[in-house]
Amino acid sequence: MAFRLLKYSVLLQKYRTPLLVASCGGVFAANMFYHLFPDMSYRQLYQAWHKGEPVTLSEKLEEVFQEVLKDYGISSTKNFSAFASFGFHPVGAGVPWLPAGAQIGIPANFNSTTDNLGGITNRSIFINGKTVDWSSDAGSELKEALMFSPEAQKFAIAREVARLQSGGPVLNAAVAPFCLGGVWVYSVVLKQVFGLHTGPLLLRGAVNVLALGLGAVSYFLTSDAVSQWIDYTSDRRAAGVSRDYAKGGVEFYDKILSRNKTLRSLMGQKGEEMYAPSGNLFPAHLLQLKHTPYTSRREGILALLKEEKA
Repeated sequence: MAFRLLKYSVLLQKYRTPLLVASCGGVFAANMFYHLFPDMSYRQLYQAWHKGEPVTLSEKLEEVFQEVLKDYGISSTKNFSAFASFGFHPVGAGVPWLPAGAQIGIPANFNSTTDNLGGITNRSIFINGKTVDWSSDAGSELKEALMFSPEAQKFAIAREVARLQSGGPVLNAAVAPFCLGGVWVYSVVLKQVFGLHTGPLLLRGAVNVLALGLGAVSYFLTSDAVSQWIDYTSDRRAAGVSRDYAKGGVEFYDKILSRNKTLRSLMGQKGEEMYAPSGNLFPAHLLQLKHTPYTSRREGILALLKEEKA
């Protein structure tokens, strides 16, 4: 057994550079897979269905989508396409400058207006095993939070366009291979510090385990930090399209915070574990930083509006 471990250790030491490059490349490719083929992966996952058939994006929302691309300054609209998605706000994946382009899902509630709430009320939402009663006080509050003005809708779509156009998926996908490379750096540095390059196999193994632990912590922290930076940058770019887009951004986050507060009340203990009293999201686990706070994203857009006035 010890001979085998020694043999593997020698092989790893001999081919560590090509193995490291191959591992980092493989991790990057795995993270980028559904962005490279969004039509076959991401769209299939988020596509809205009704009675066994995929829902077609309405002409109204297709027009709004094209207006956003024009306002944002996208010269080749063929790089972006939209589809009807489930959920309550736009989602997106893909890389616009690659052959497959980018896909943005727009939810049905974006079809709703104050005169026609069909995109909201014709859907059944189950919370704690019960259907939300749209005529109740909580149902009315949730219904109001899910209805966005045209400006808020455009901001929400522009936010996804900005994230994809600026290469957000590539930056997120690069975090894991970067931290994997960091594991090798940690291992080499620690062995040099403690003089273990020719030390006992057991001690070198312990250092490698420690390096893996440091790499894992680095991954969680770096991943969250990069995601937050992308979120804030996408907001600024979307709000920077025009003053109407910025006002729509404030409304969009106001409505999300209101929705989350209502869900916190409706979901009971589970809602209290998921949503803060302010409407922000709690972290999914201890090693994760807090999600990009919706309150901070709203305040960032308000700051842009104040700068324009000044």
